[in-house]
Amino acid sequence: MILCGDIGGTKALFGLAELVAGRPRIRHRQRLECADFADFPSLLAAFLAAAPAELPRPGAGCLAVAGPVADDGRFARLTNLPWAVECADLEKDFGLPRLHLVNDFAAAAMGVLAATDNDLVRLQTGEPLPQGVKLVVGAGTGLGMAVLVPDPAAAAGWRVLPGEGGHVGFAPQDEIQARVWAALLQEHGRVTNERLISGSGLAAIHRILADELLEPAAITAAALEDANGAARTSVNVFLAAYGAYAGDMALALMARGGVYLAGGIAARLLPLFPVSPFLAAFNAKAEHAALAARMPVAVAIDPDLGLKGAALLA
Repeated sequence: MILCGDIGGTKALFGLAELVAGRPRIRHRQRLECADFADFPSLLAAFLAAAPAELPRPGAGCLAVAGPVADDGRFARLTNLPWAVECADLEKDFGLPRLHLVNDFAAAAMGVLAATDNDLVRLQTGEPLPQGVKLVVGAGTGLGMAVLVPDPAAAAGWRVLPGEGGHVGFAPQDEIQARVWAALLQEHGRVTNERLISGSGLAAIHRILADELLEPAAITAAALEDANGAARTSVNVFLAAYGAYAGDMALALMARGGVYLAGGIAARLLPLFPVSPFLAAFNAKAEHAALAARMPVAVAIDPDLGLKGAALLA
């Protein structure tokens, strides 16, 4: 039995999993809201207390966290929460086996390897290369990314390389994006991709363009309901920025193995992708537009993507 976790800035998913024919099967899972807990140990304690007594104690553990992880995989600080995760303390206090920490998008990337056709909604078929580099990006509380490169010596034949592409500087592509960029520059001094392509980024876009303070979920709901409203305009600006960013990262990495969108926002906005500027922005790469169009693009809709990836890494 494997203890696995996918801990973001807003919610945490924990699971107890086992591997069946090399594929992870979640035996028990629980979602917890991070805001309900003072620190990470109390969050983990709540999950372990609710675990079914009939399941064996875990013999391995891997926790995926939204933030940079120490080189030895034993300590991390979450980017969007004032929390630290210290494996040695958790092992001692909860009687757990040796734990390992990974970046949350490293786990999401591994989860892509376990995904079935039912777990993916394809936006662009492209011309995939079976051993081509795979890119996983995702907007949620923040903007994460990770890369999969083929490696026969690594788990499942692929090596995961986490990255911080969300903190690369944002490049506006039209006058509306330039307006958003200018406003955010005044507020923050530096405008990264995450400032626009995240939950708080969507809220910022809407605040700047519509002069209205709304939570990201409310903007999403309004955009889905009204094709001509201000919320749909804000979502289109968001998806255009998202597509351009994903395409830029894919081009930088030559991601001919596929580009996968993870994170809750893409799944919630899925009905809008076909009528949004996402793909046009992804492929708008001037002299390399044909190359971008050869890269497969899909939305990963499995909510347990990170848990399954953590189980594989464990």
